[in-house]
Amino acid sequence: MTDSAAPSSRTAVVAAAIDLFVEHGYDQTSVEQIAQAAGVSRSTFFRQFGGKEDVVFADHEVLLAGTRAYLSQQHDDPWAAVCEASVRVFRHFAADPELARRRYKIVREVSGLRDREIVTVFRYERLFDQYLRDALPGIDPLDAVGFAALVTAVHNHVLRRLMRGARVPASVLRRALDDALRRYGVHPDGADAAGDDLVVAVFPRRMPAAEVTRRLRASLPD
Repeated sequence: MTDSAAPSSRTAVVAAAIDLFVEHGYDQTSVEQIAQAAGVSRSTFFRQFGGKEDVVFADHEVLLAGTRAYLSQQHDDPWAAVCEASVRVFRHFAADPELARRRYKIVREVSGLRDREIVTVFRYERLFDQYLRDALPGIDPLDAVGFAALVTAVHNHVLRRLMRGARVPASVLRRALDDALRRYGVHPDGADAAGDDLVVAVFPRRMPAAEVTRRLRASLPD
């Protein structure tokens, strides 16, 4: 037994827990069994995780923190930054699809975990929504929440294809998110042009006013 709380220890606990959940069932597996299989003490388990449910969603806690940190950086295009954040999360699960699929199977079989999954998905959506509101002052809240919901829904649709056994590279999600950008009229298909004395700009009617303002400001000389 070891009381190490290093990331490698957390990874070992998660892997051991998933193995036991698949073999014996989620409800039939105890914390003591997980700790023993992972080679950690019971106290270490509870220092690293709040309970069995937290083990299943451990990756999401790390990913949410990483996504929040990524969005806190400076990004030239907030809409594209939200899409890139979604791709980064997808790549994490695509890096080990077998583990992701086993976890998905456990979640699908336990109602309490399905409820937790719904809450977790909403946390991503809320994070994207708040980021857009902060990055684009004056944005219509409906545009912010609508785009956040669209990106989250597209991400989950593509991720479920991966969970069900298909080979789905991140490029599939990226293309789908490009379409989401086009639906909002914010896909960077071309550069904005600004003359010395006169600026003529054409934007899709559906483009949010805050994005029109951002692009005009970015195009005009200081």
